[in-house]
Amino acid sequence: MQYRTVSKNGDSLSALGFGAMRLPTKRGRIDEERTTRLIRNAIDNGVNYIDTAFPYHGGESEKVLGRILKDKYREKVRIATKLPPWNVHTREDMDKILSIQLKRLQTDYIDYYLLHSLNAGIWKKLLDLGVMDFLEEAKKSGKIINIGFSFHGDRKTFKEIIDAYDWTFCQIQYNILDEENQAGTEGLRYAASKNIAIIVMEPLRGGMLAQNLPIEVSRIYNESGLNRTAAEWALSWVWNHPDVTVVLSGLNDERHLAENLATCEKAVPDYLNLNDLETIEKVKAVYSRLMKIPCTGCSYCMPCPFGVNIPQCFYFYNQYHMLGNKMITRGFYGMQLMGGMGTSANASLCRQCGKCVQACPQHINIPGEMKTVAKTMDNWITKCVLIIAKRMFSSQVNDED
Repeated sequence: MQYRTVSKNGDSLSALGFGAMRLPTKRGRIDEERTTRLIRNAIDNGVNYIDTAFPYHGGESEKVLGRILKDKYREKVRIATKLPPWNVHTREDMDKILSIQLKRLQTDYIDYYLLHSLNAGIWKKLLDLGVMDFLEEAKKSGKIINIGFSFHGDRKTFKEIIDAYDWTFCQIQYNILDEENQAGTEGLRYAASKNIAIIVMEPLRGGMLAQNLPIEVSRIYNESGLNRTAAEWALSWVWNHPDVTVVLSGLNDERHLAENLATCEKAVPDYLNLNDLETIEKVKAVYSRLMKIPCTGCSYCMPCPFGVNIPQCFYFYNQYHMLGNKMITRGFYGMQLMGGMGTSANASLCRQCGKCVQACPQHINIPGEMKTVAKTMDNWITKCVLIIAKRMFSSQVNDED
């Protein structure tokens, strides 16, 4: 196993982390027997970072993980879990949720504790509720060891959050298609310049980069002459960055675990040569061409005077047309932009003022495209999916044991 060091605490973390958001299921519930085998096999092969969260699998992920890690396995791993902003309405809620998480995980402390899915609105809400005092008190009491956050906003907000506290680590979405989206490469380098460890989520873009590939992408990989799977190409590209500490993989299959372990062993920083990087650039160009709207996520168009998160609207619209499972994209669009996790910032809020157009370096007709996005995404189908998604992502604190 390859290990990378967290600058601020000297911790040696496995470059491959086990993501517990998409565990194996049977009849709609976590297949605990199979999940136990998977996680313990990963640990036995050197994985020592396991990432979960309060709402994963309707709250069952933390519970199952607690049972799996009992006895000798708890001391072999670092557990990461997250404070869910959508369940927090008062300062007291934070303490209550942390107590529930410690009980679920059957542990006295959480190694890496994150504020979940931050953007500008959620960050402000948590600050107003006293989240930093909560984190400091929890750390002082020994209930959490390291403090960080996961992020799904714009780069400007990311840098503001990075500068607001002495974080040990952060978690960002990063892959061959997201160099300019959300925190992006610029954000990754900024965090690294502050000696903040970087945990990468969605290295395969929800599986999009590993399966059901466009024909032209498959052809490019085949022409490289290398016996690598698409997943190996995409993961190697992320691990190629020396600033990346851990790459999370949603491991719900024994074959995927074996492949990821083998890839991680080889894909050290600067593992890819110039020919490899050229192959990936060709693949990125194909995906870029397939995107409906050529938005790079630079955020020069922001802020919108009417509250539209323009880059995120375009991001999800592009995902909708490029991903196989459109309902999943609708769910995330609804949760992040239609009020599921805070203030609404969806396409229908656009009032066609045109202020954004002159700021766009890609010369996108933003108001015109926003009409198209609204027609596709802001409809009754997404609203229905949002209702379901909110139920899935919002385990009720008061319903706990």
